[in-house]
Order: sequence, then structure tokens, then C-alpha cells
Amino acid sequence: MKILLVAVNAKYIHSNLAVYSLRTFAGKYSDHIKIIEMTINHLEEEILKAIYQERAEVVAFSCYIWNIAMIRRISSQLRKVQPGVKIWYGGPEVTYDAKSSLEGNREPDGIIIGEGEQTFLELVQYYVEGRSSLKAICGLVFKESAVLIADVGNNTTLTAEDQIIETPHRQLLCLDDIPFPYDNIENFKNKIIYYESSRGCPFSCSYCLSSIDKSVRLRGTDLVKQELGLLLDHKVSQVKFVDRTFNCNKQHAMEIWRYIKENDNNVTNFHFEISADLLTEEEIDILATLRPGHVQLEIGVQSTNPDTVYAIHRKMDIDKLGRNVVRIKEAENIHQHLDLIAGLPYEDEQSFERSFNDVYKMRPDQLQLGFLKILKGSVMETESAAYGIIYRDEPPYEVLRTKHLDYDAVLRLKGVCEMVELYYNSAQFANSLGYIEHYYDSSMQVYRDISAYYEKYGHSSMSHSRLRRYEILLDFYTETILPSMEEEESSLFMFKELLVFDLYLRENLKARPDFAPSYPPKNILRELYRKYSTDGKTAHIEQFEYDLSACVWLGKPVKRQNTVLFDYQNRNPLSKAASIKFIEAE
Repeated sequence: MKILLVAVNAKYIHSNLAVYSLRTFAGKYSDHIKIIEMTINHLEEEILKAIYQERAEVVAFSCYIWNIAMIRRISSQLRKVQPGVKIWYGGPEVTYDAKSSLEGNREPDGIIIGEGEQTFLELVQYYVEGRSSLKAICGLVFKESAVLIADVGNNTTLTAEDQIIETPHRQLLCLDDIPFPYDNIENFKNKIIYYESSRGCPFSCSYCLSSIDKSVRLRGTDLVKQELGLLLDHKVSQVKFVDRTFNCNKQHAMEIWRYIKENDNNVTNFHFEISADLLTEEEIDILATLRPGHVQLEIGVQSTNPDTVYAIHRKMDIDKLGRNVVRIKEAENIHQHLDLIAGLPYEDEQSFERSFNDVYKMRPDQLQLGFLKILKGSVMETESAAYGIIYRDEPPYEVLRTKHLDYDAVLRLKGVCEMVELYYNSAQFANSLGYIEHYYDSSMQVYRDISAYYEKYGHSSMSHSRLRRYEILLDFYTETILPSMEEEESSLFMFKELLVFDLYLRENLKARPDFAPSYPPKNILRELYRKYSTDGKTAHIEQFEYDLSACVWLGKPVKRQNTVLFDYQNRNPLSKAASIKFIEAE
């Protein structure tokens, strides 16, 4: 008997913790279990081929909002080419409407609901050894066709109209009873390692499935340290904790943060999702001592509108959150990723703009703008009608409009989201964007206007190179901002220098961009290279007419020639920008 666990990940760099945890827990039967990991970027024909060629009797898919549509199509084709195969689904996308997913759907034979390790083990035992009965396994919803003939009797005829059978829900496991899932860490080279030290969440945010399980189960910190030690020994590039609120238990978080500090290998980066308003002085102090780039934090703000926060059953001290984010930023050692959600109750376009501007003032390293998704089983699914939330029928069930936000506004916010991703989150335009912001009262309006400019000239429908993004921003500045300025020629010259400055901060170009102001004589630059650069291949020297040693957009730009050395061997671990040295004129 061969059982195939199939993961269809969002990206190649991702790994699927669920399938590895299932296989490890069913370790007694590991010879019967194989894992295939593909991505949504593969052709469906390639995935079907890979599954079919395994000739497995049982195929189990790990289902999420981003892959369920593809999995259903692949399952349908698999059923045609391998009619006798038993197909099982599991995961959050199918757990909360398991019965309706099976009714009238011929692809899956059954669904594992909720936490799957023990249920999968017993399912494997059933298929490999013919042990017990499917009806005796908790945590299943299945059709009669999923059973072995021996289970229903040799005289039973299975009809096309299968009966749907539901077994009782399973009690939750102690996390210490779940083995370390990565038995061969070498197979995960250059991939993100997903790790969990807790399950559940103490909060009740209505849009989140974690709110369903309000209890929090912690993995023992001694066991966590032992397992993290294995990952550190192998110098994996990133460990991403999937804990919904990592710092909900201060002692647990502090022990792990102390451990990774004391055992730093100068390679591995750790990602944690936290509630910043829960952070104490002691936690902020230890975070400030970590190696730059050692840790990145994801912080869900979602909205700063008090009515919205109350409506989504969220508890948050936004003032404390903001203070803590700023405190962490001052240490200049941790990458912070802050989230907002558009389409929440009581959040119209103006309210969302206030939320955006509030978070933007915190200057996170990344500002993620998401759109509300009505997840099956979430509280928001039952409350959506009350707030006039209309959303897509198919995954990812994203909001289309609400009582407070019409579809035109949604489209505008989509444009803002795209421009924030391209221009802010890329960290490639920090100085030129900062100068543009000087002319706006609202930070979000900057991105709204850039988005409108993209739409006006058809840029949104095209794929642009990085250099072309700089050129488009220059065109936007020239058309939108420059006409209102007194000294247009000097202002345009300075903005071009800012673009050149931003460009060389990120990459050592072989040729200067066409928009760059006139270049100084080569003999002067060669002399500067010889004097200040230890390795010309990993450095660049550029001369500027304006003083860029200060934030030029905070006051009137000073026209004073200065020379900048860009060192690409020593980059900022957070922004990836080259280190710079301003060379005083002699």
C-alpha cells in the first residue's frame, strides 16, 4: 500500500509543515508514505503527471485558500486516469464545510478535519493493515466509497450516490507528543523552514480561523531549544515560526529569544508574528540586543479605526503598539512588517486612509495592504451580511464591496497596494519617495496619485524592469509635482540626483541611467577609486551637485558638490542598501 501526501505550495522557497508533520507522526508506516511538493506555478499537467506516476493507492492533498481550486481540478483529472485511487483532503480550507465539500463532488472520498496528526495515523493504519473501521476514526467526514470492501461487507454494493458519514471531532494533542517534522534537514537547503512552538490564539479576531480555537497550547521550551539547535547546526537560512501570536506568553517568548541570541550562527534569520502592544520593556530590551537581521517581526495592525477594531472583536492598544514599533525601529536591527486589511466593517476609503497614514508614520520596513477574505468557518462569515460585505464566491473569497466601501474604492485601494509594493516595500526609492512625500499632506495620496499615473499611461498592464520603475517615477514627478515648483530646472536636476542615489544604493550598475545628470570626467573618478576604494568591483563612486548627506526633503536643498562611495560588500542587513561614505572635498 502506497500513500502519497501532496503539497501545492505558493512558492518554491516555501515548504509545507503539515505534510511533514503528518508523515513523521505516522513514522511507523513511513515506508508506505511519500511526499510530493509542487507549487501553484507548475502546470497542472506536470502535477498530475507526478502524482499519477507514483501509482499510489491513496492520495492526500493539503488544502489552503491559495491552492484549493487547483487541487480540485487536479483531483478531477486524477480520478479519470486512476479511477480506483482513494483521494483525501485536509487543511483549513476544507475543515469547516467538509460535508458540503463532499456532497455532489465526486473527486474527494473523504476529508480529515481539524488537527490531523493522530487522525492521519489511524487512516494509514486502516488502509495499510485494514485495521478497525473508518467509522471508528475521529475527525473524518467521508463517503461510503472511501472504505475498503472488507469494512462494509462483501455483499455491499456502493452506489453513485454515496452516503456522507461524519465521525466525532478529535481531542487536541499535547504539542510535545508531535515529533520534530524535518528528519532530513539537508533537503530544505535554500528553503524557508516552518516551525511551530504553539497552536491556537488567545484572541477572537472575527476574520481569522485561529479565533475558533481560543486555547493556546505551547510546545515545551526545552524541546523547542533542542529542535532549533538542529536547525542552527545546519545553518538554515530562515526559520519562520507559524505561531499565530508568538508573544502571547511572555516567558515562552523570552526563553526562545534568549536562546537564539546565545546560539546565533550569524546566518539563520527568525520570523515571528507578534502583537506589538503586548511587548514589555524586558522583551524590547532583549530584541534590541540581537544581531542586525537576526529577527524579523510581522505585526498585524489591520485598522486604527476604533469602531472597526471593536466590530472585528479585536483587542489592541494602538498607542502602545505604535510606541513599541518606533522603539524597535530605533535599534536599527530588526525588520518590521506591519499589516493592514481593507474592507473591514466601518472602514470607508477615508477611514482606511487614516489607518494607512497612522501606520506609515511608524515607518515599518514593509507595509502590507491586504484585502478582507471571508474564510469558511470564521465569525466574519456569519457576520458579513450585517455589514453588507459582498465577496467572491470562489477562493480566495476576497471582498468586492461593503456598506462602507464601494467597488470603485476597492479598485483604487488595489492600485495603492500595488504601488506600495513596488515603491515602498522594495526599499529601492527611499530618498526619492521621501522627497515626493514632502509635497503631500497624506502619505496614502502619494501612492494613489502614482497609481492613477500608471493607469493613465497604461503602465499597470505591463511588466517593467527595475530601471524602468525609476524612469516612470521621474516622469510622474515631472508631470505631477514639478509644475507647482518655483525653480523647476534646479528641482528637476536634484530629483534626478536622488533617483541616481537610490539606484546606486541598491546595485552597482555597469552603465549610468540615461536620466542621470552629466558625469564628471573619468580621470577624476579613476583617481577617486584608487584613493578610496579597496576593491573597484564591489564599490562605486559617484559625484553629486547637491548635498545628499542629510535628508534633503526636510529643508531647502543645499547645492554643494559632494562625492559618495557606495560599498556593496557591506550592505544594510535590513534594507540591503550599500553602505556609503561621504568624501569631503579636498
